[in-house]
Amino acid sequence: MRIQQSLRLMIALACLSCPLAAHGQALVADLSSHLVAITTGFAGTDVLLFGAVEGPGDVVVVVRGPDQREIVRYKARVAGIFVNRKEMAFSRVPSFYEVAASGELDKIASASERARLEIGSENLRLIPEVERDPATVADYRAALIRNKEAQGLWAPNVAKVTSLGARLFRANLYFPSNVPVGIYQVQVFLFHDGEVRAAQTTPLSISKIGASADIYEFAHRADAAYGAIAIALALAAGWAASAIFRRV
Repeated sequence: MRIQQSLRLMIALACLSCPLAAHGQALVADLSSHLVAITTGFAGTDVLLFGAVEGPGDVVVVVRGPDQREIVRYKARVAGIFVNRKEMAFSRVPSFYEVAASGELDKIASASERARLEIGSENLRLIPEVERDPATVADYRAALIRNKEAQGLWAPNVAKVTSLGARLFRANLYFPSNVPVGIYQVQVFLFHDGEVRAAQTTPLSISKIGASADIYEFAHRADAAYGAIAIALALAAGWAASAIFRRV
């Protein structure tokens, strides 16, 4: 399987590098697959990004999942029990976020350029739905980033873009088992002297298929019925376990 993948990569890279000289393109990139299929036994997967550049520069890749609303809650101890006391809701939060680069980001692009392009979790424009003082927003923002990293949905470190010769590059993009479904945007930037020389955006679809898709669809369309069935199954499993232990 890996040999076949390597052969496909070599052929694809050769095909990608040809149009650069012919059409004067500075950057061409593609994915080994534009669909990640989540089945019942899905345990995470890698998607290979590969491409070619014309001329010197550094490559930066940003993978961003569909935006969603996130609520960050602050817990406090009340009568010896931790309960939710305060919360802050953010809009336009990427459900998944990963960055890969061929070098150190602070040496590839200036802080203002990274902020403009939202490269790095510290540069994401996370907007609270209710205006609060900057210090409070900063605390909740930091908590949101920690939560996403703990879930494995935001990569805490910059992944590596590997150069293959003077013009070709590749990067392995990892998607964990709990990756949300939806249409992802894979952005590829070519930087030279701190400025963007070329950019390309490629869509990636992550979708549930088979039995897991049917369960997912049922759970979202008939959430009350799904909850009742889940409770009934849990009660039945508990009763069956109790009956078995009584006999033993």
